[in-house]
Amino acid sequence: MRTGIASAVTRVILLLLIAAGAARAQTVEMETGNAASMTNLVPQMLAETLRAEGIDLRIEPNRTLTRSALRLAAGEIDAAIVPPLTFIAMSRGDGPFRTAAEQASEASQALRSLFLFPAGIYQPIVWARSDVREWPDMKGKRVFVGPPAGAANQQIEGLLRLAGDLEPFRDYEPVRLRWAAAIQAFRDDTVDVLVIALPSGAAAVDELAASRPIRILGVPPDVVASEAWNVYLRRTGQVNATLSPEAYNGPVEMDGPLDLPANPMAFAVSADMDDELAHALTRTFWDNLDVYTETIGFLDQIDPADPFRATTIPLHPGAMRYYNEAGINIPRELKPTR
Repeated sequence: MRTGIASAVTRVILLLLIAAGAARAQTVEMETGNAASMTNLVPQMLAETLRAEGIDLRIEPNRTLTRSALRLAAGEIDAAIVPPLTFIAMSRGDGPFRTAAEQASEASQALRSLFLFPAGIYQPIVWARSDVREWPDMKGKRVFVGPPAGAANQQIEGLLRLAGDLEPFRDYEPVRLRWAAAIQAFRDDTVDVLVIALPSGAAAVDELAASRPIRILGVPPDVVASEAWNVYLRRTGQVNATLSPEAYNGPVEMDGPLDLPANPMAFAVSADMDDELAHALTRTFWDNLDVYTETIGFLDQIDPADPFRATTIPLHPGAMRYYNEAGINIPRELKPTR
C-alpha cells in the first residue's frame, strides 16, 4: 500500500514539475522581413539559442516591416524587426504614416529596442547582358524600390536620386513588391533593376549569378564624399559599407570594391514587455554573437563596444540593465522618458 501511495505521490510530483516548467516557458510572437534576409535569419538563430532559456520565439517571416511596427505598437505581436527609418517616420508622423500622423507618433512611444544588427548592403543588381552599366542608364527602366508602404522606398529612391539624379516616374518606373516576390520578378524579367538589401556574400545573389551572369553597381566616389550623402545616411538611418569583389563565387561583374549604403535593423519589442524577458533576449543575443558570426560572417561588422550606432528607438529597461551590467555607456537619447 505504502509503495503504491509513494508511487502515486512521485507521479503527482513529476506532473507538477512538468506543469511548472511549462508555466515558466514564455512565448514571444514576432514578425520579420524576407525569409532569406538578415531580418529573418538573425531572429531564427536567436530563437534556437533561446530554447535553452525556456523562451519560445515564434517567427512569422516575409512581413512588411512598416506594418509590423504598427502591429507591435498596437500590442498585436510581442516583437518585430524595425528599420531605424521606420521609427523616425513613425515618431514624426511622416512618410507612410502621414495620413494618421498624430496616432502614429503616439504609437511610436510603445516601441522599445534591445539591440541592432546589420541587415544588409543595398545592392543594385542587373543582368550582365543589360545595357545598365552606370546609374543614369536606369532611365526608362523598371526598378524595384521595396515593398508597398515600406521604409525601403525612401532609402532606395534616395539612393537613386543621389547616385544617378533619377526621380521616380519621371526617369524610371518604381516597382513595389514584397521582398520575397522581388527576386522572382527579377528572374522573370518583369523588373530590370533589383535594389535589395542583402548581406555581403548572400546565397541569394550567388543563386542569381548561377542562372545568368549579373552586374552590381556602386555609388560614385564623388557622391560618397559629398555632404548630401552624409545627410542621406542620417535621414534614412543607414551607414557606409564596402562590397568586396570577392564576396561572390559566381559570375558577378563589379568595378572593384563598391561603396554602398548598409541598412541596420533594430530588434524591437513592446514597451510593456516584462523586464526579465527583455533582459534575457538581449543577454542571449550578445552571449551567442560569436556563434552566430560563425554562421553569418556579415555579423562581424557588429562592434560590441559600440552597439548603438544608428539606433533611434529608446531602449527597453531590461536591455538597459544588460548594457549597464556590461559597463557600456548608454546615450541619453536612448533612455526612455516615459
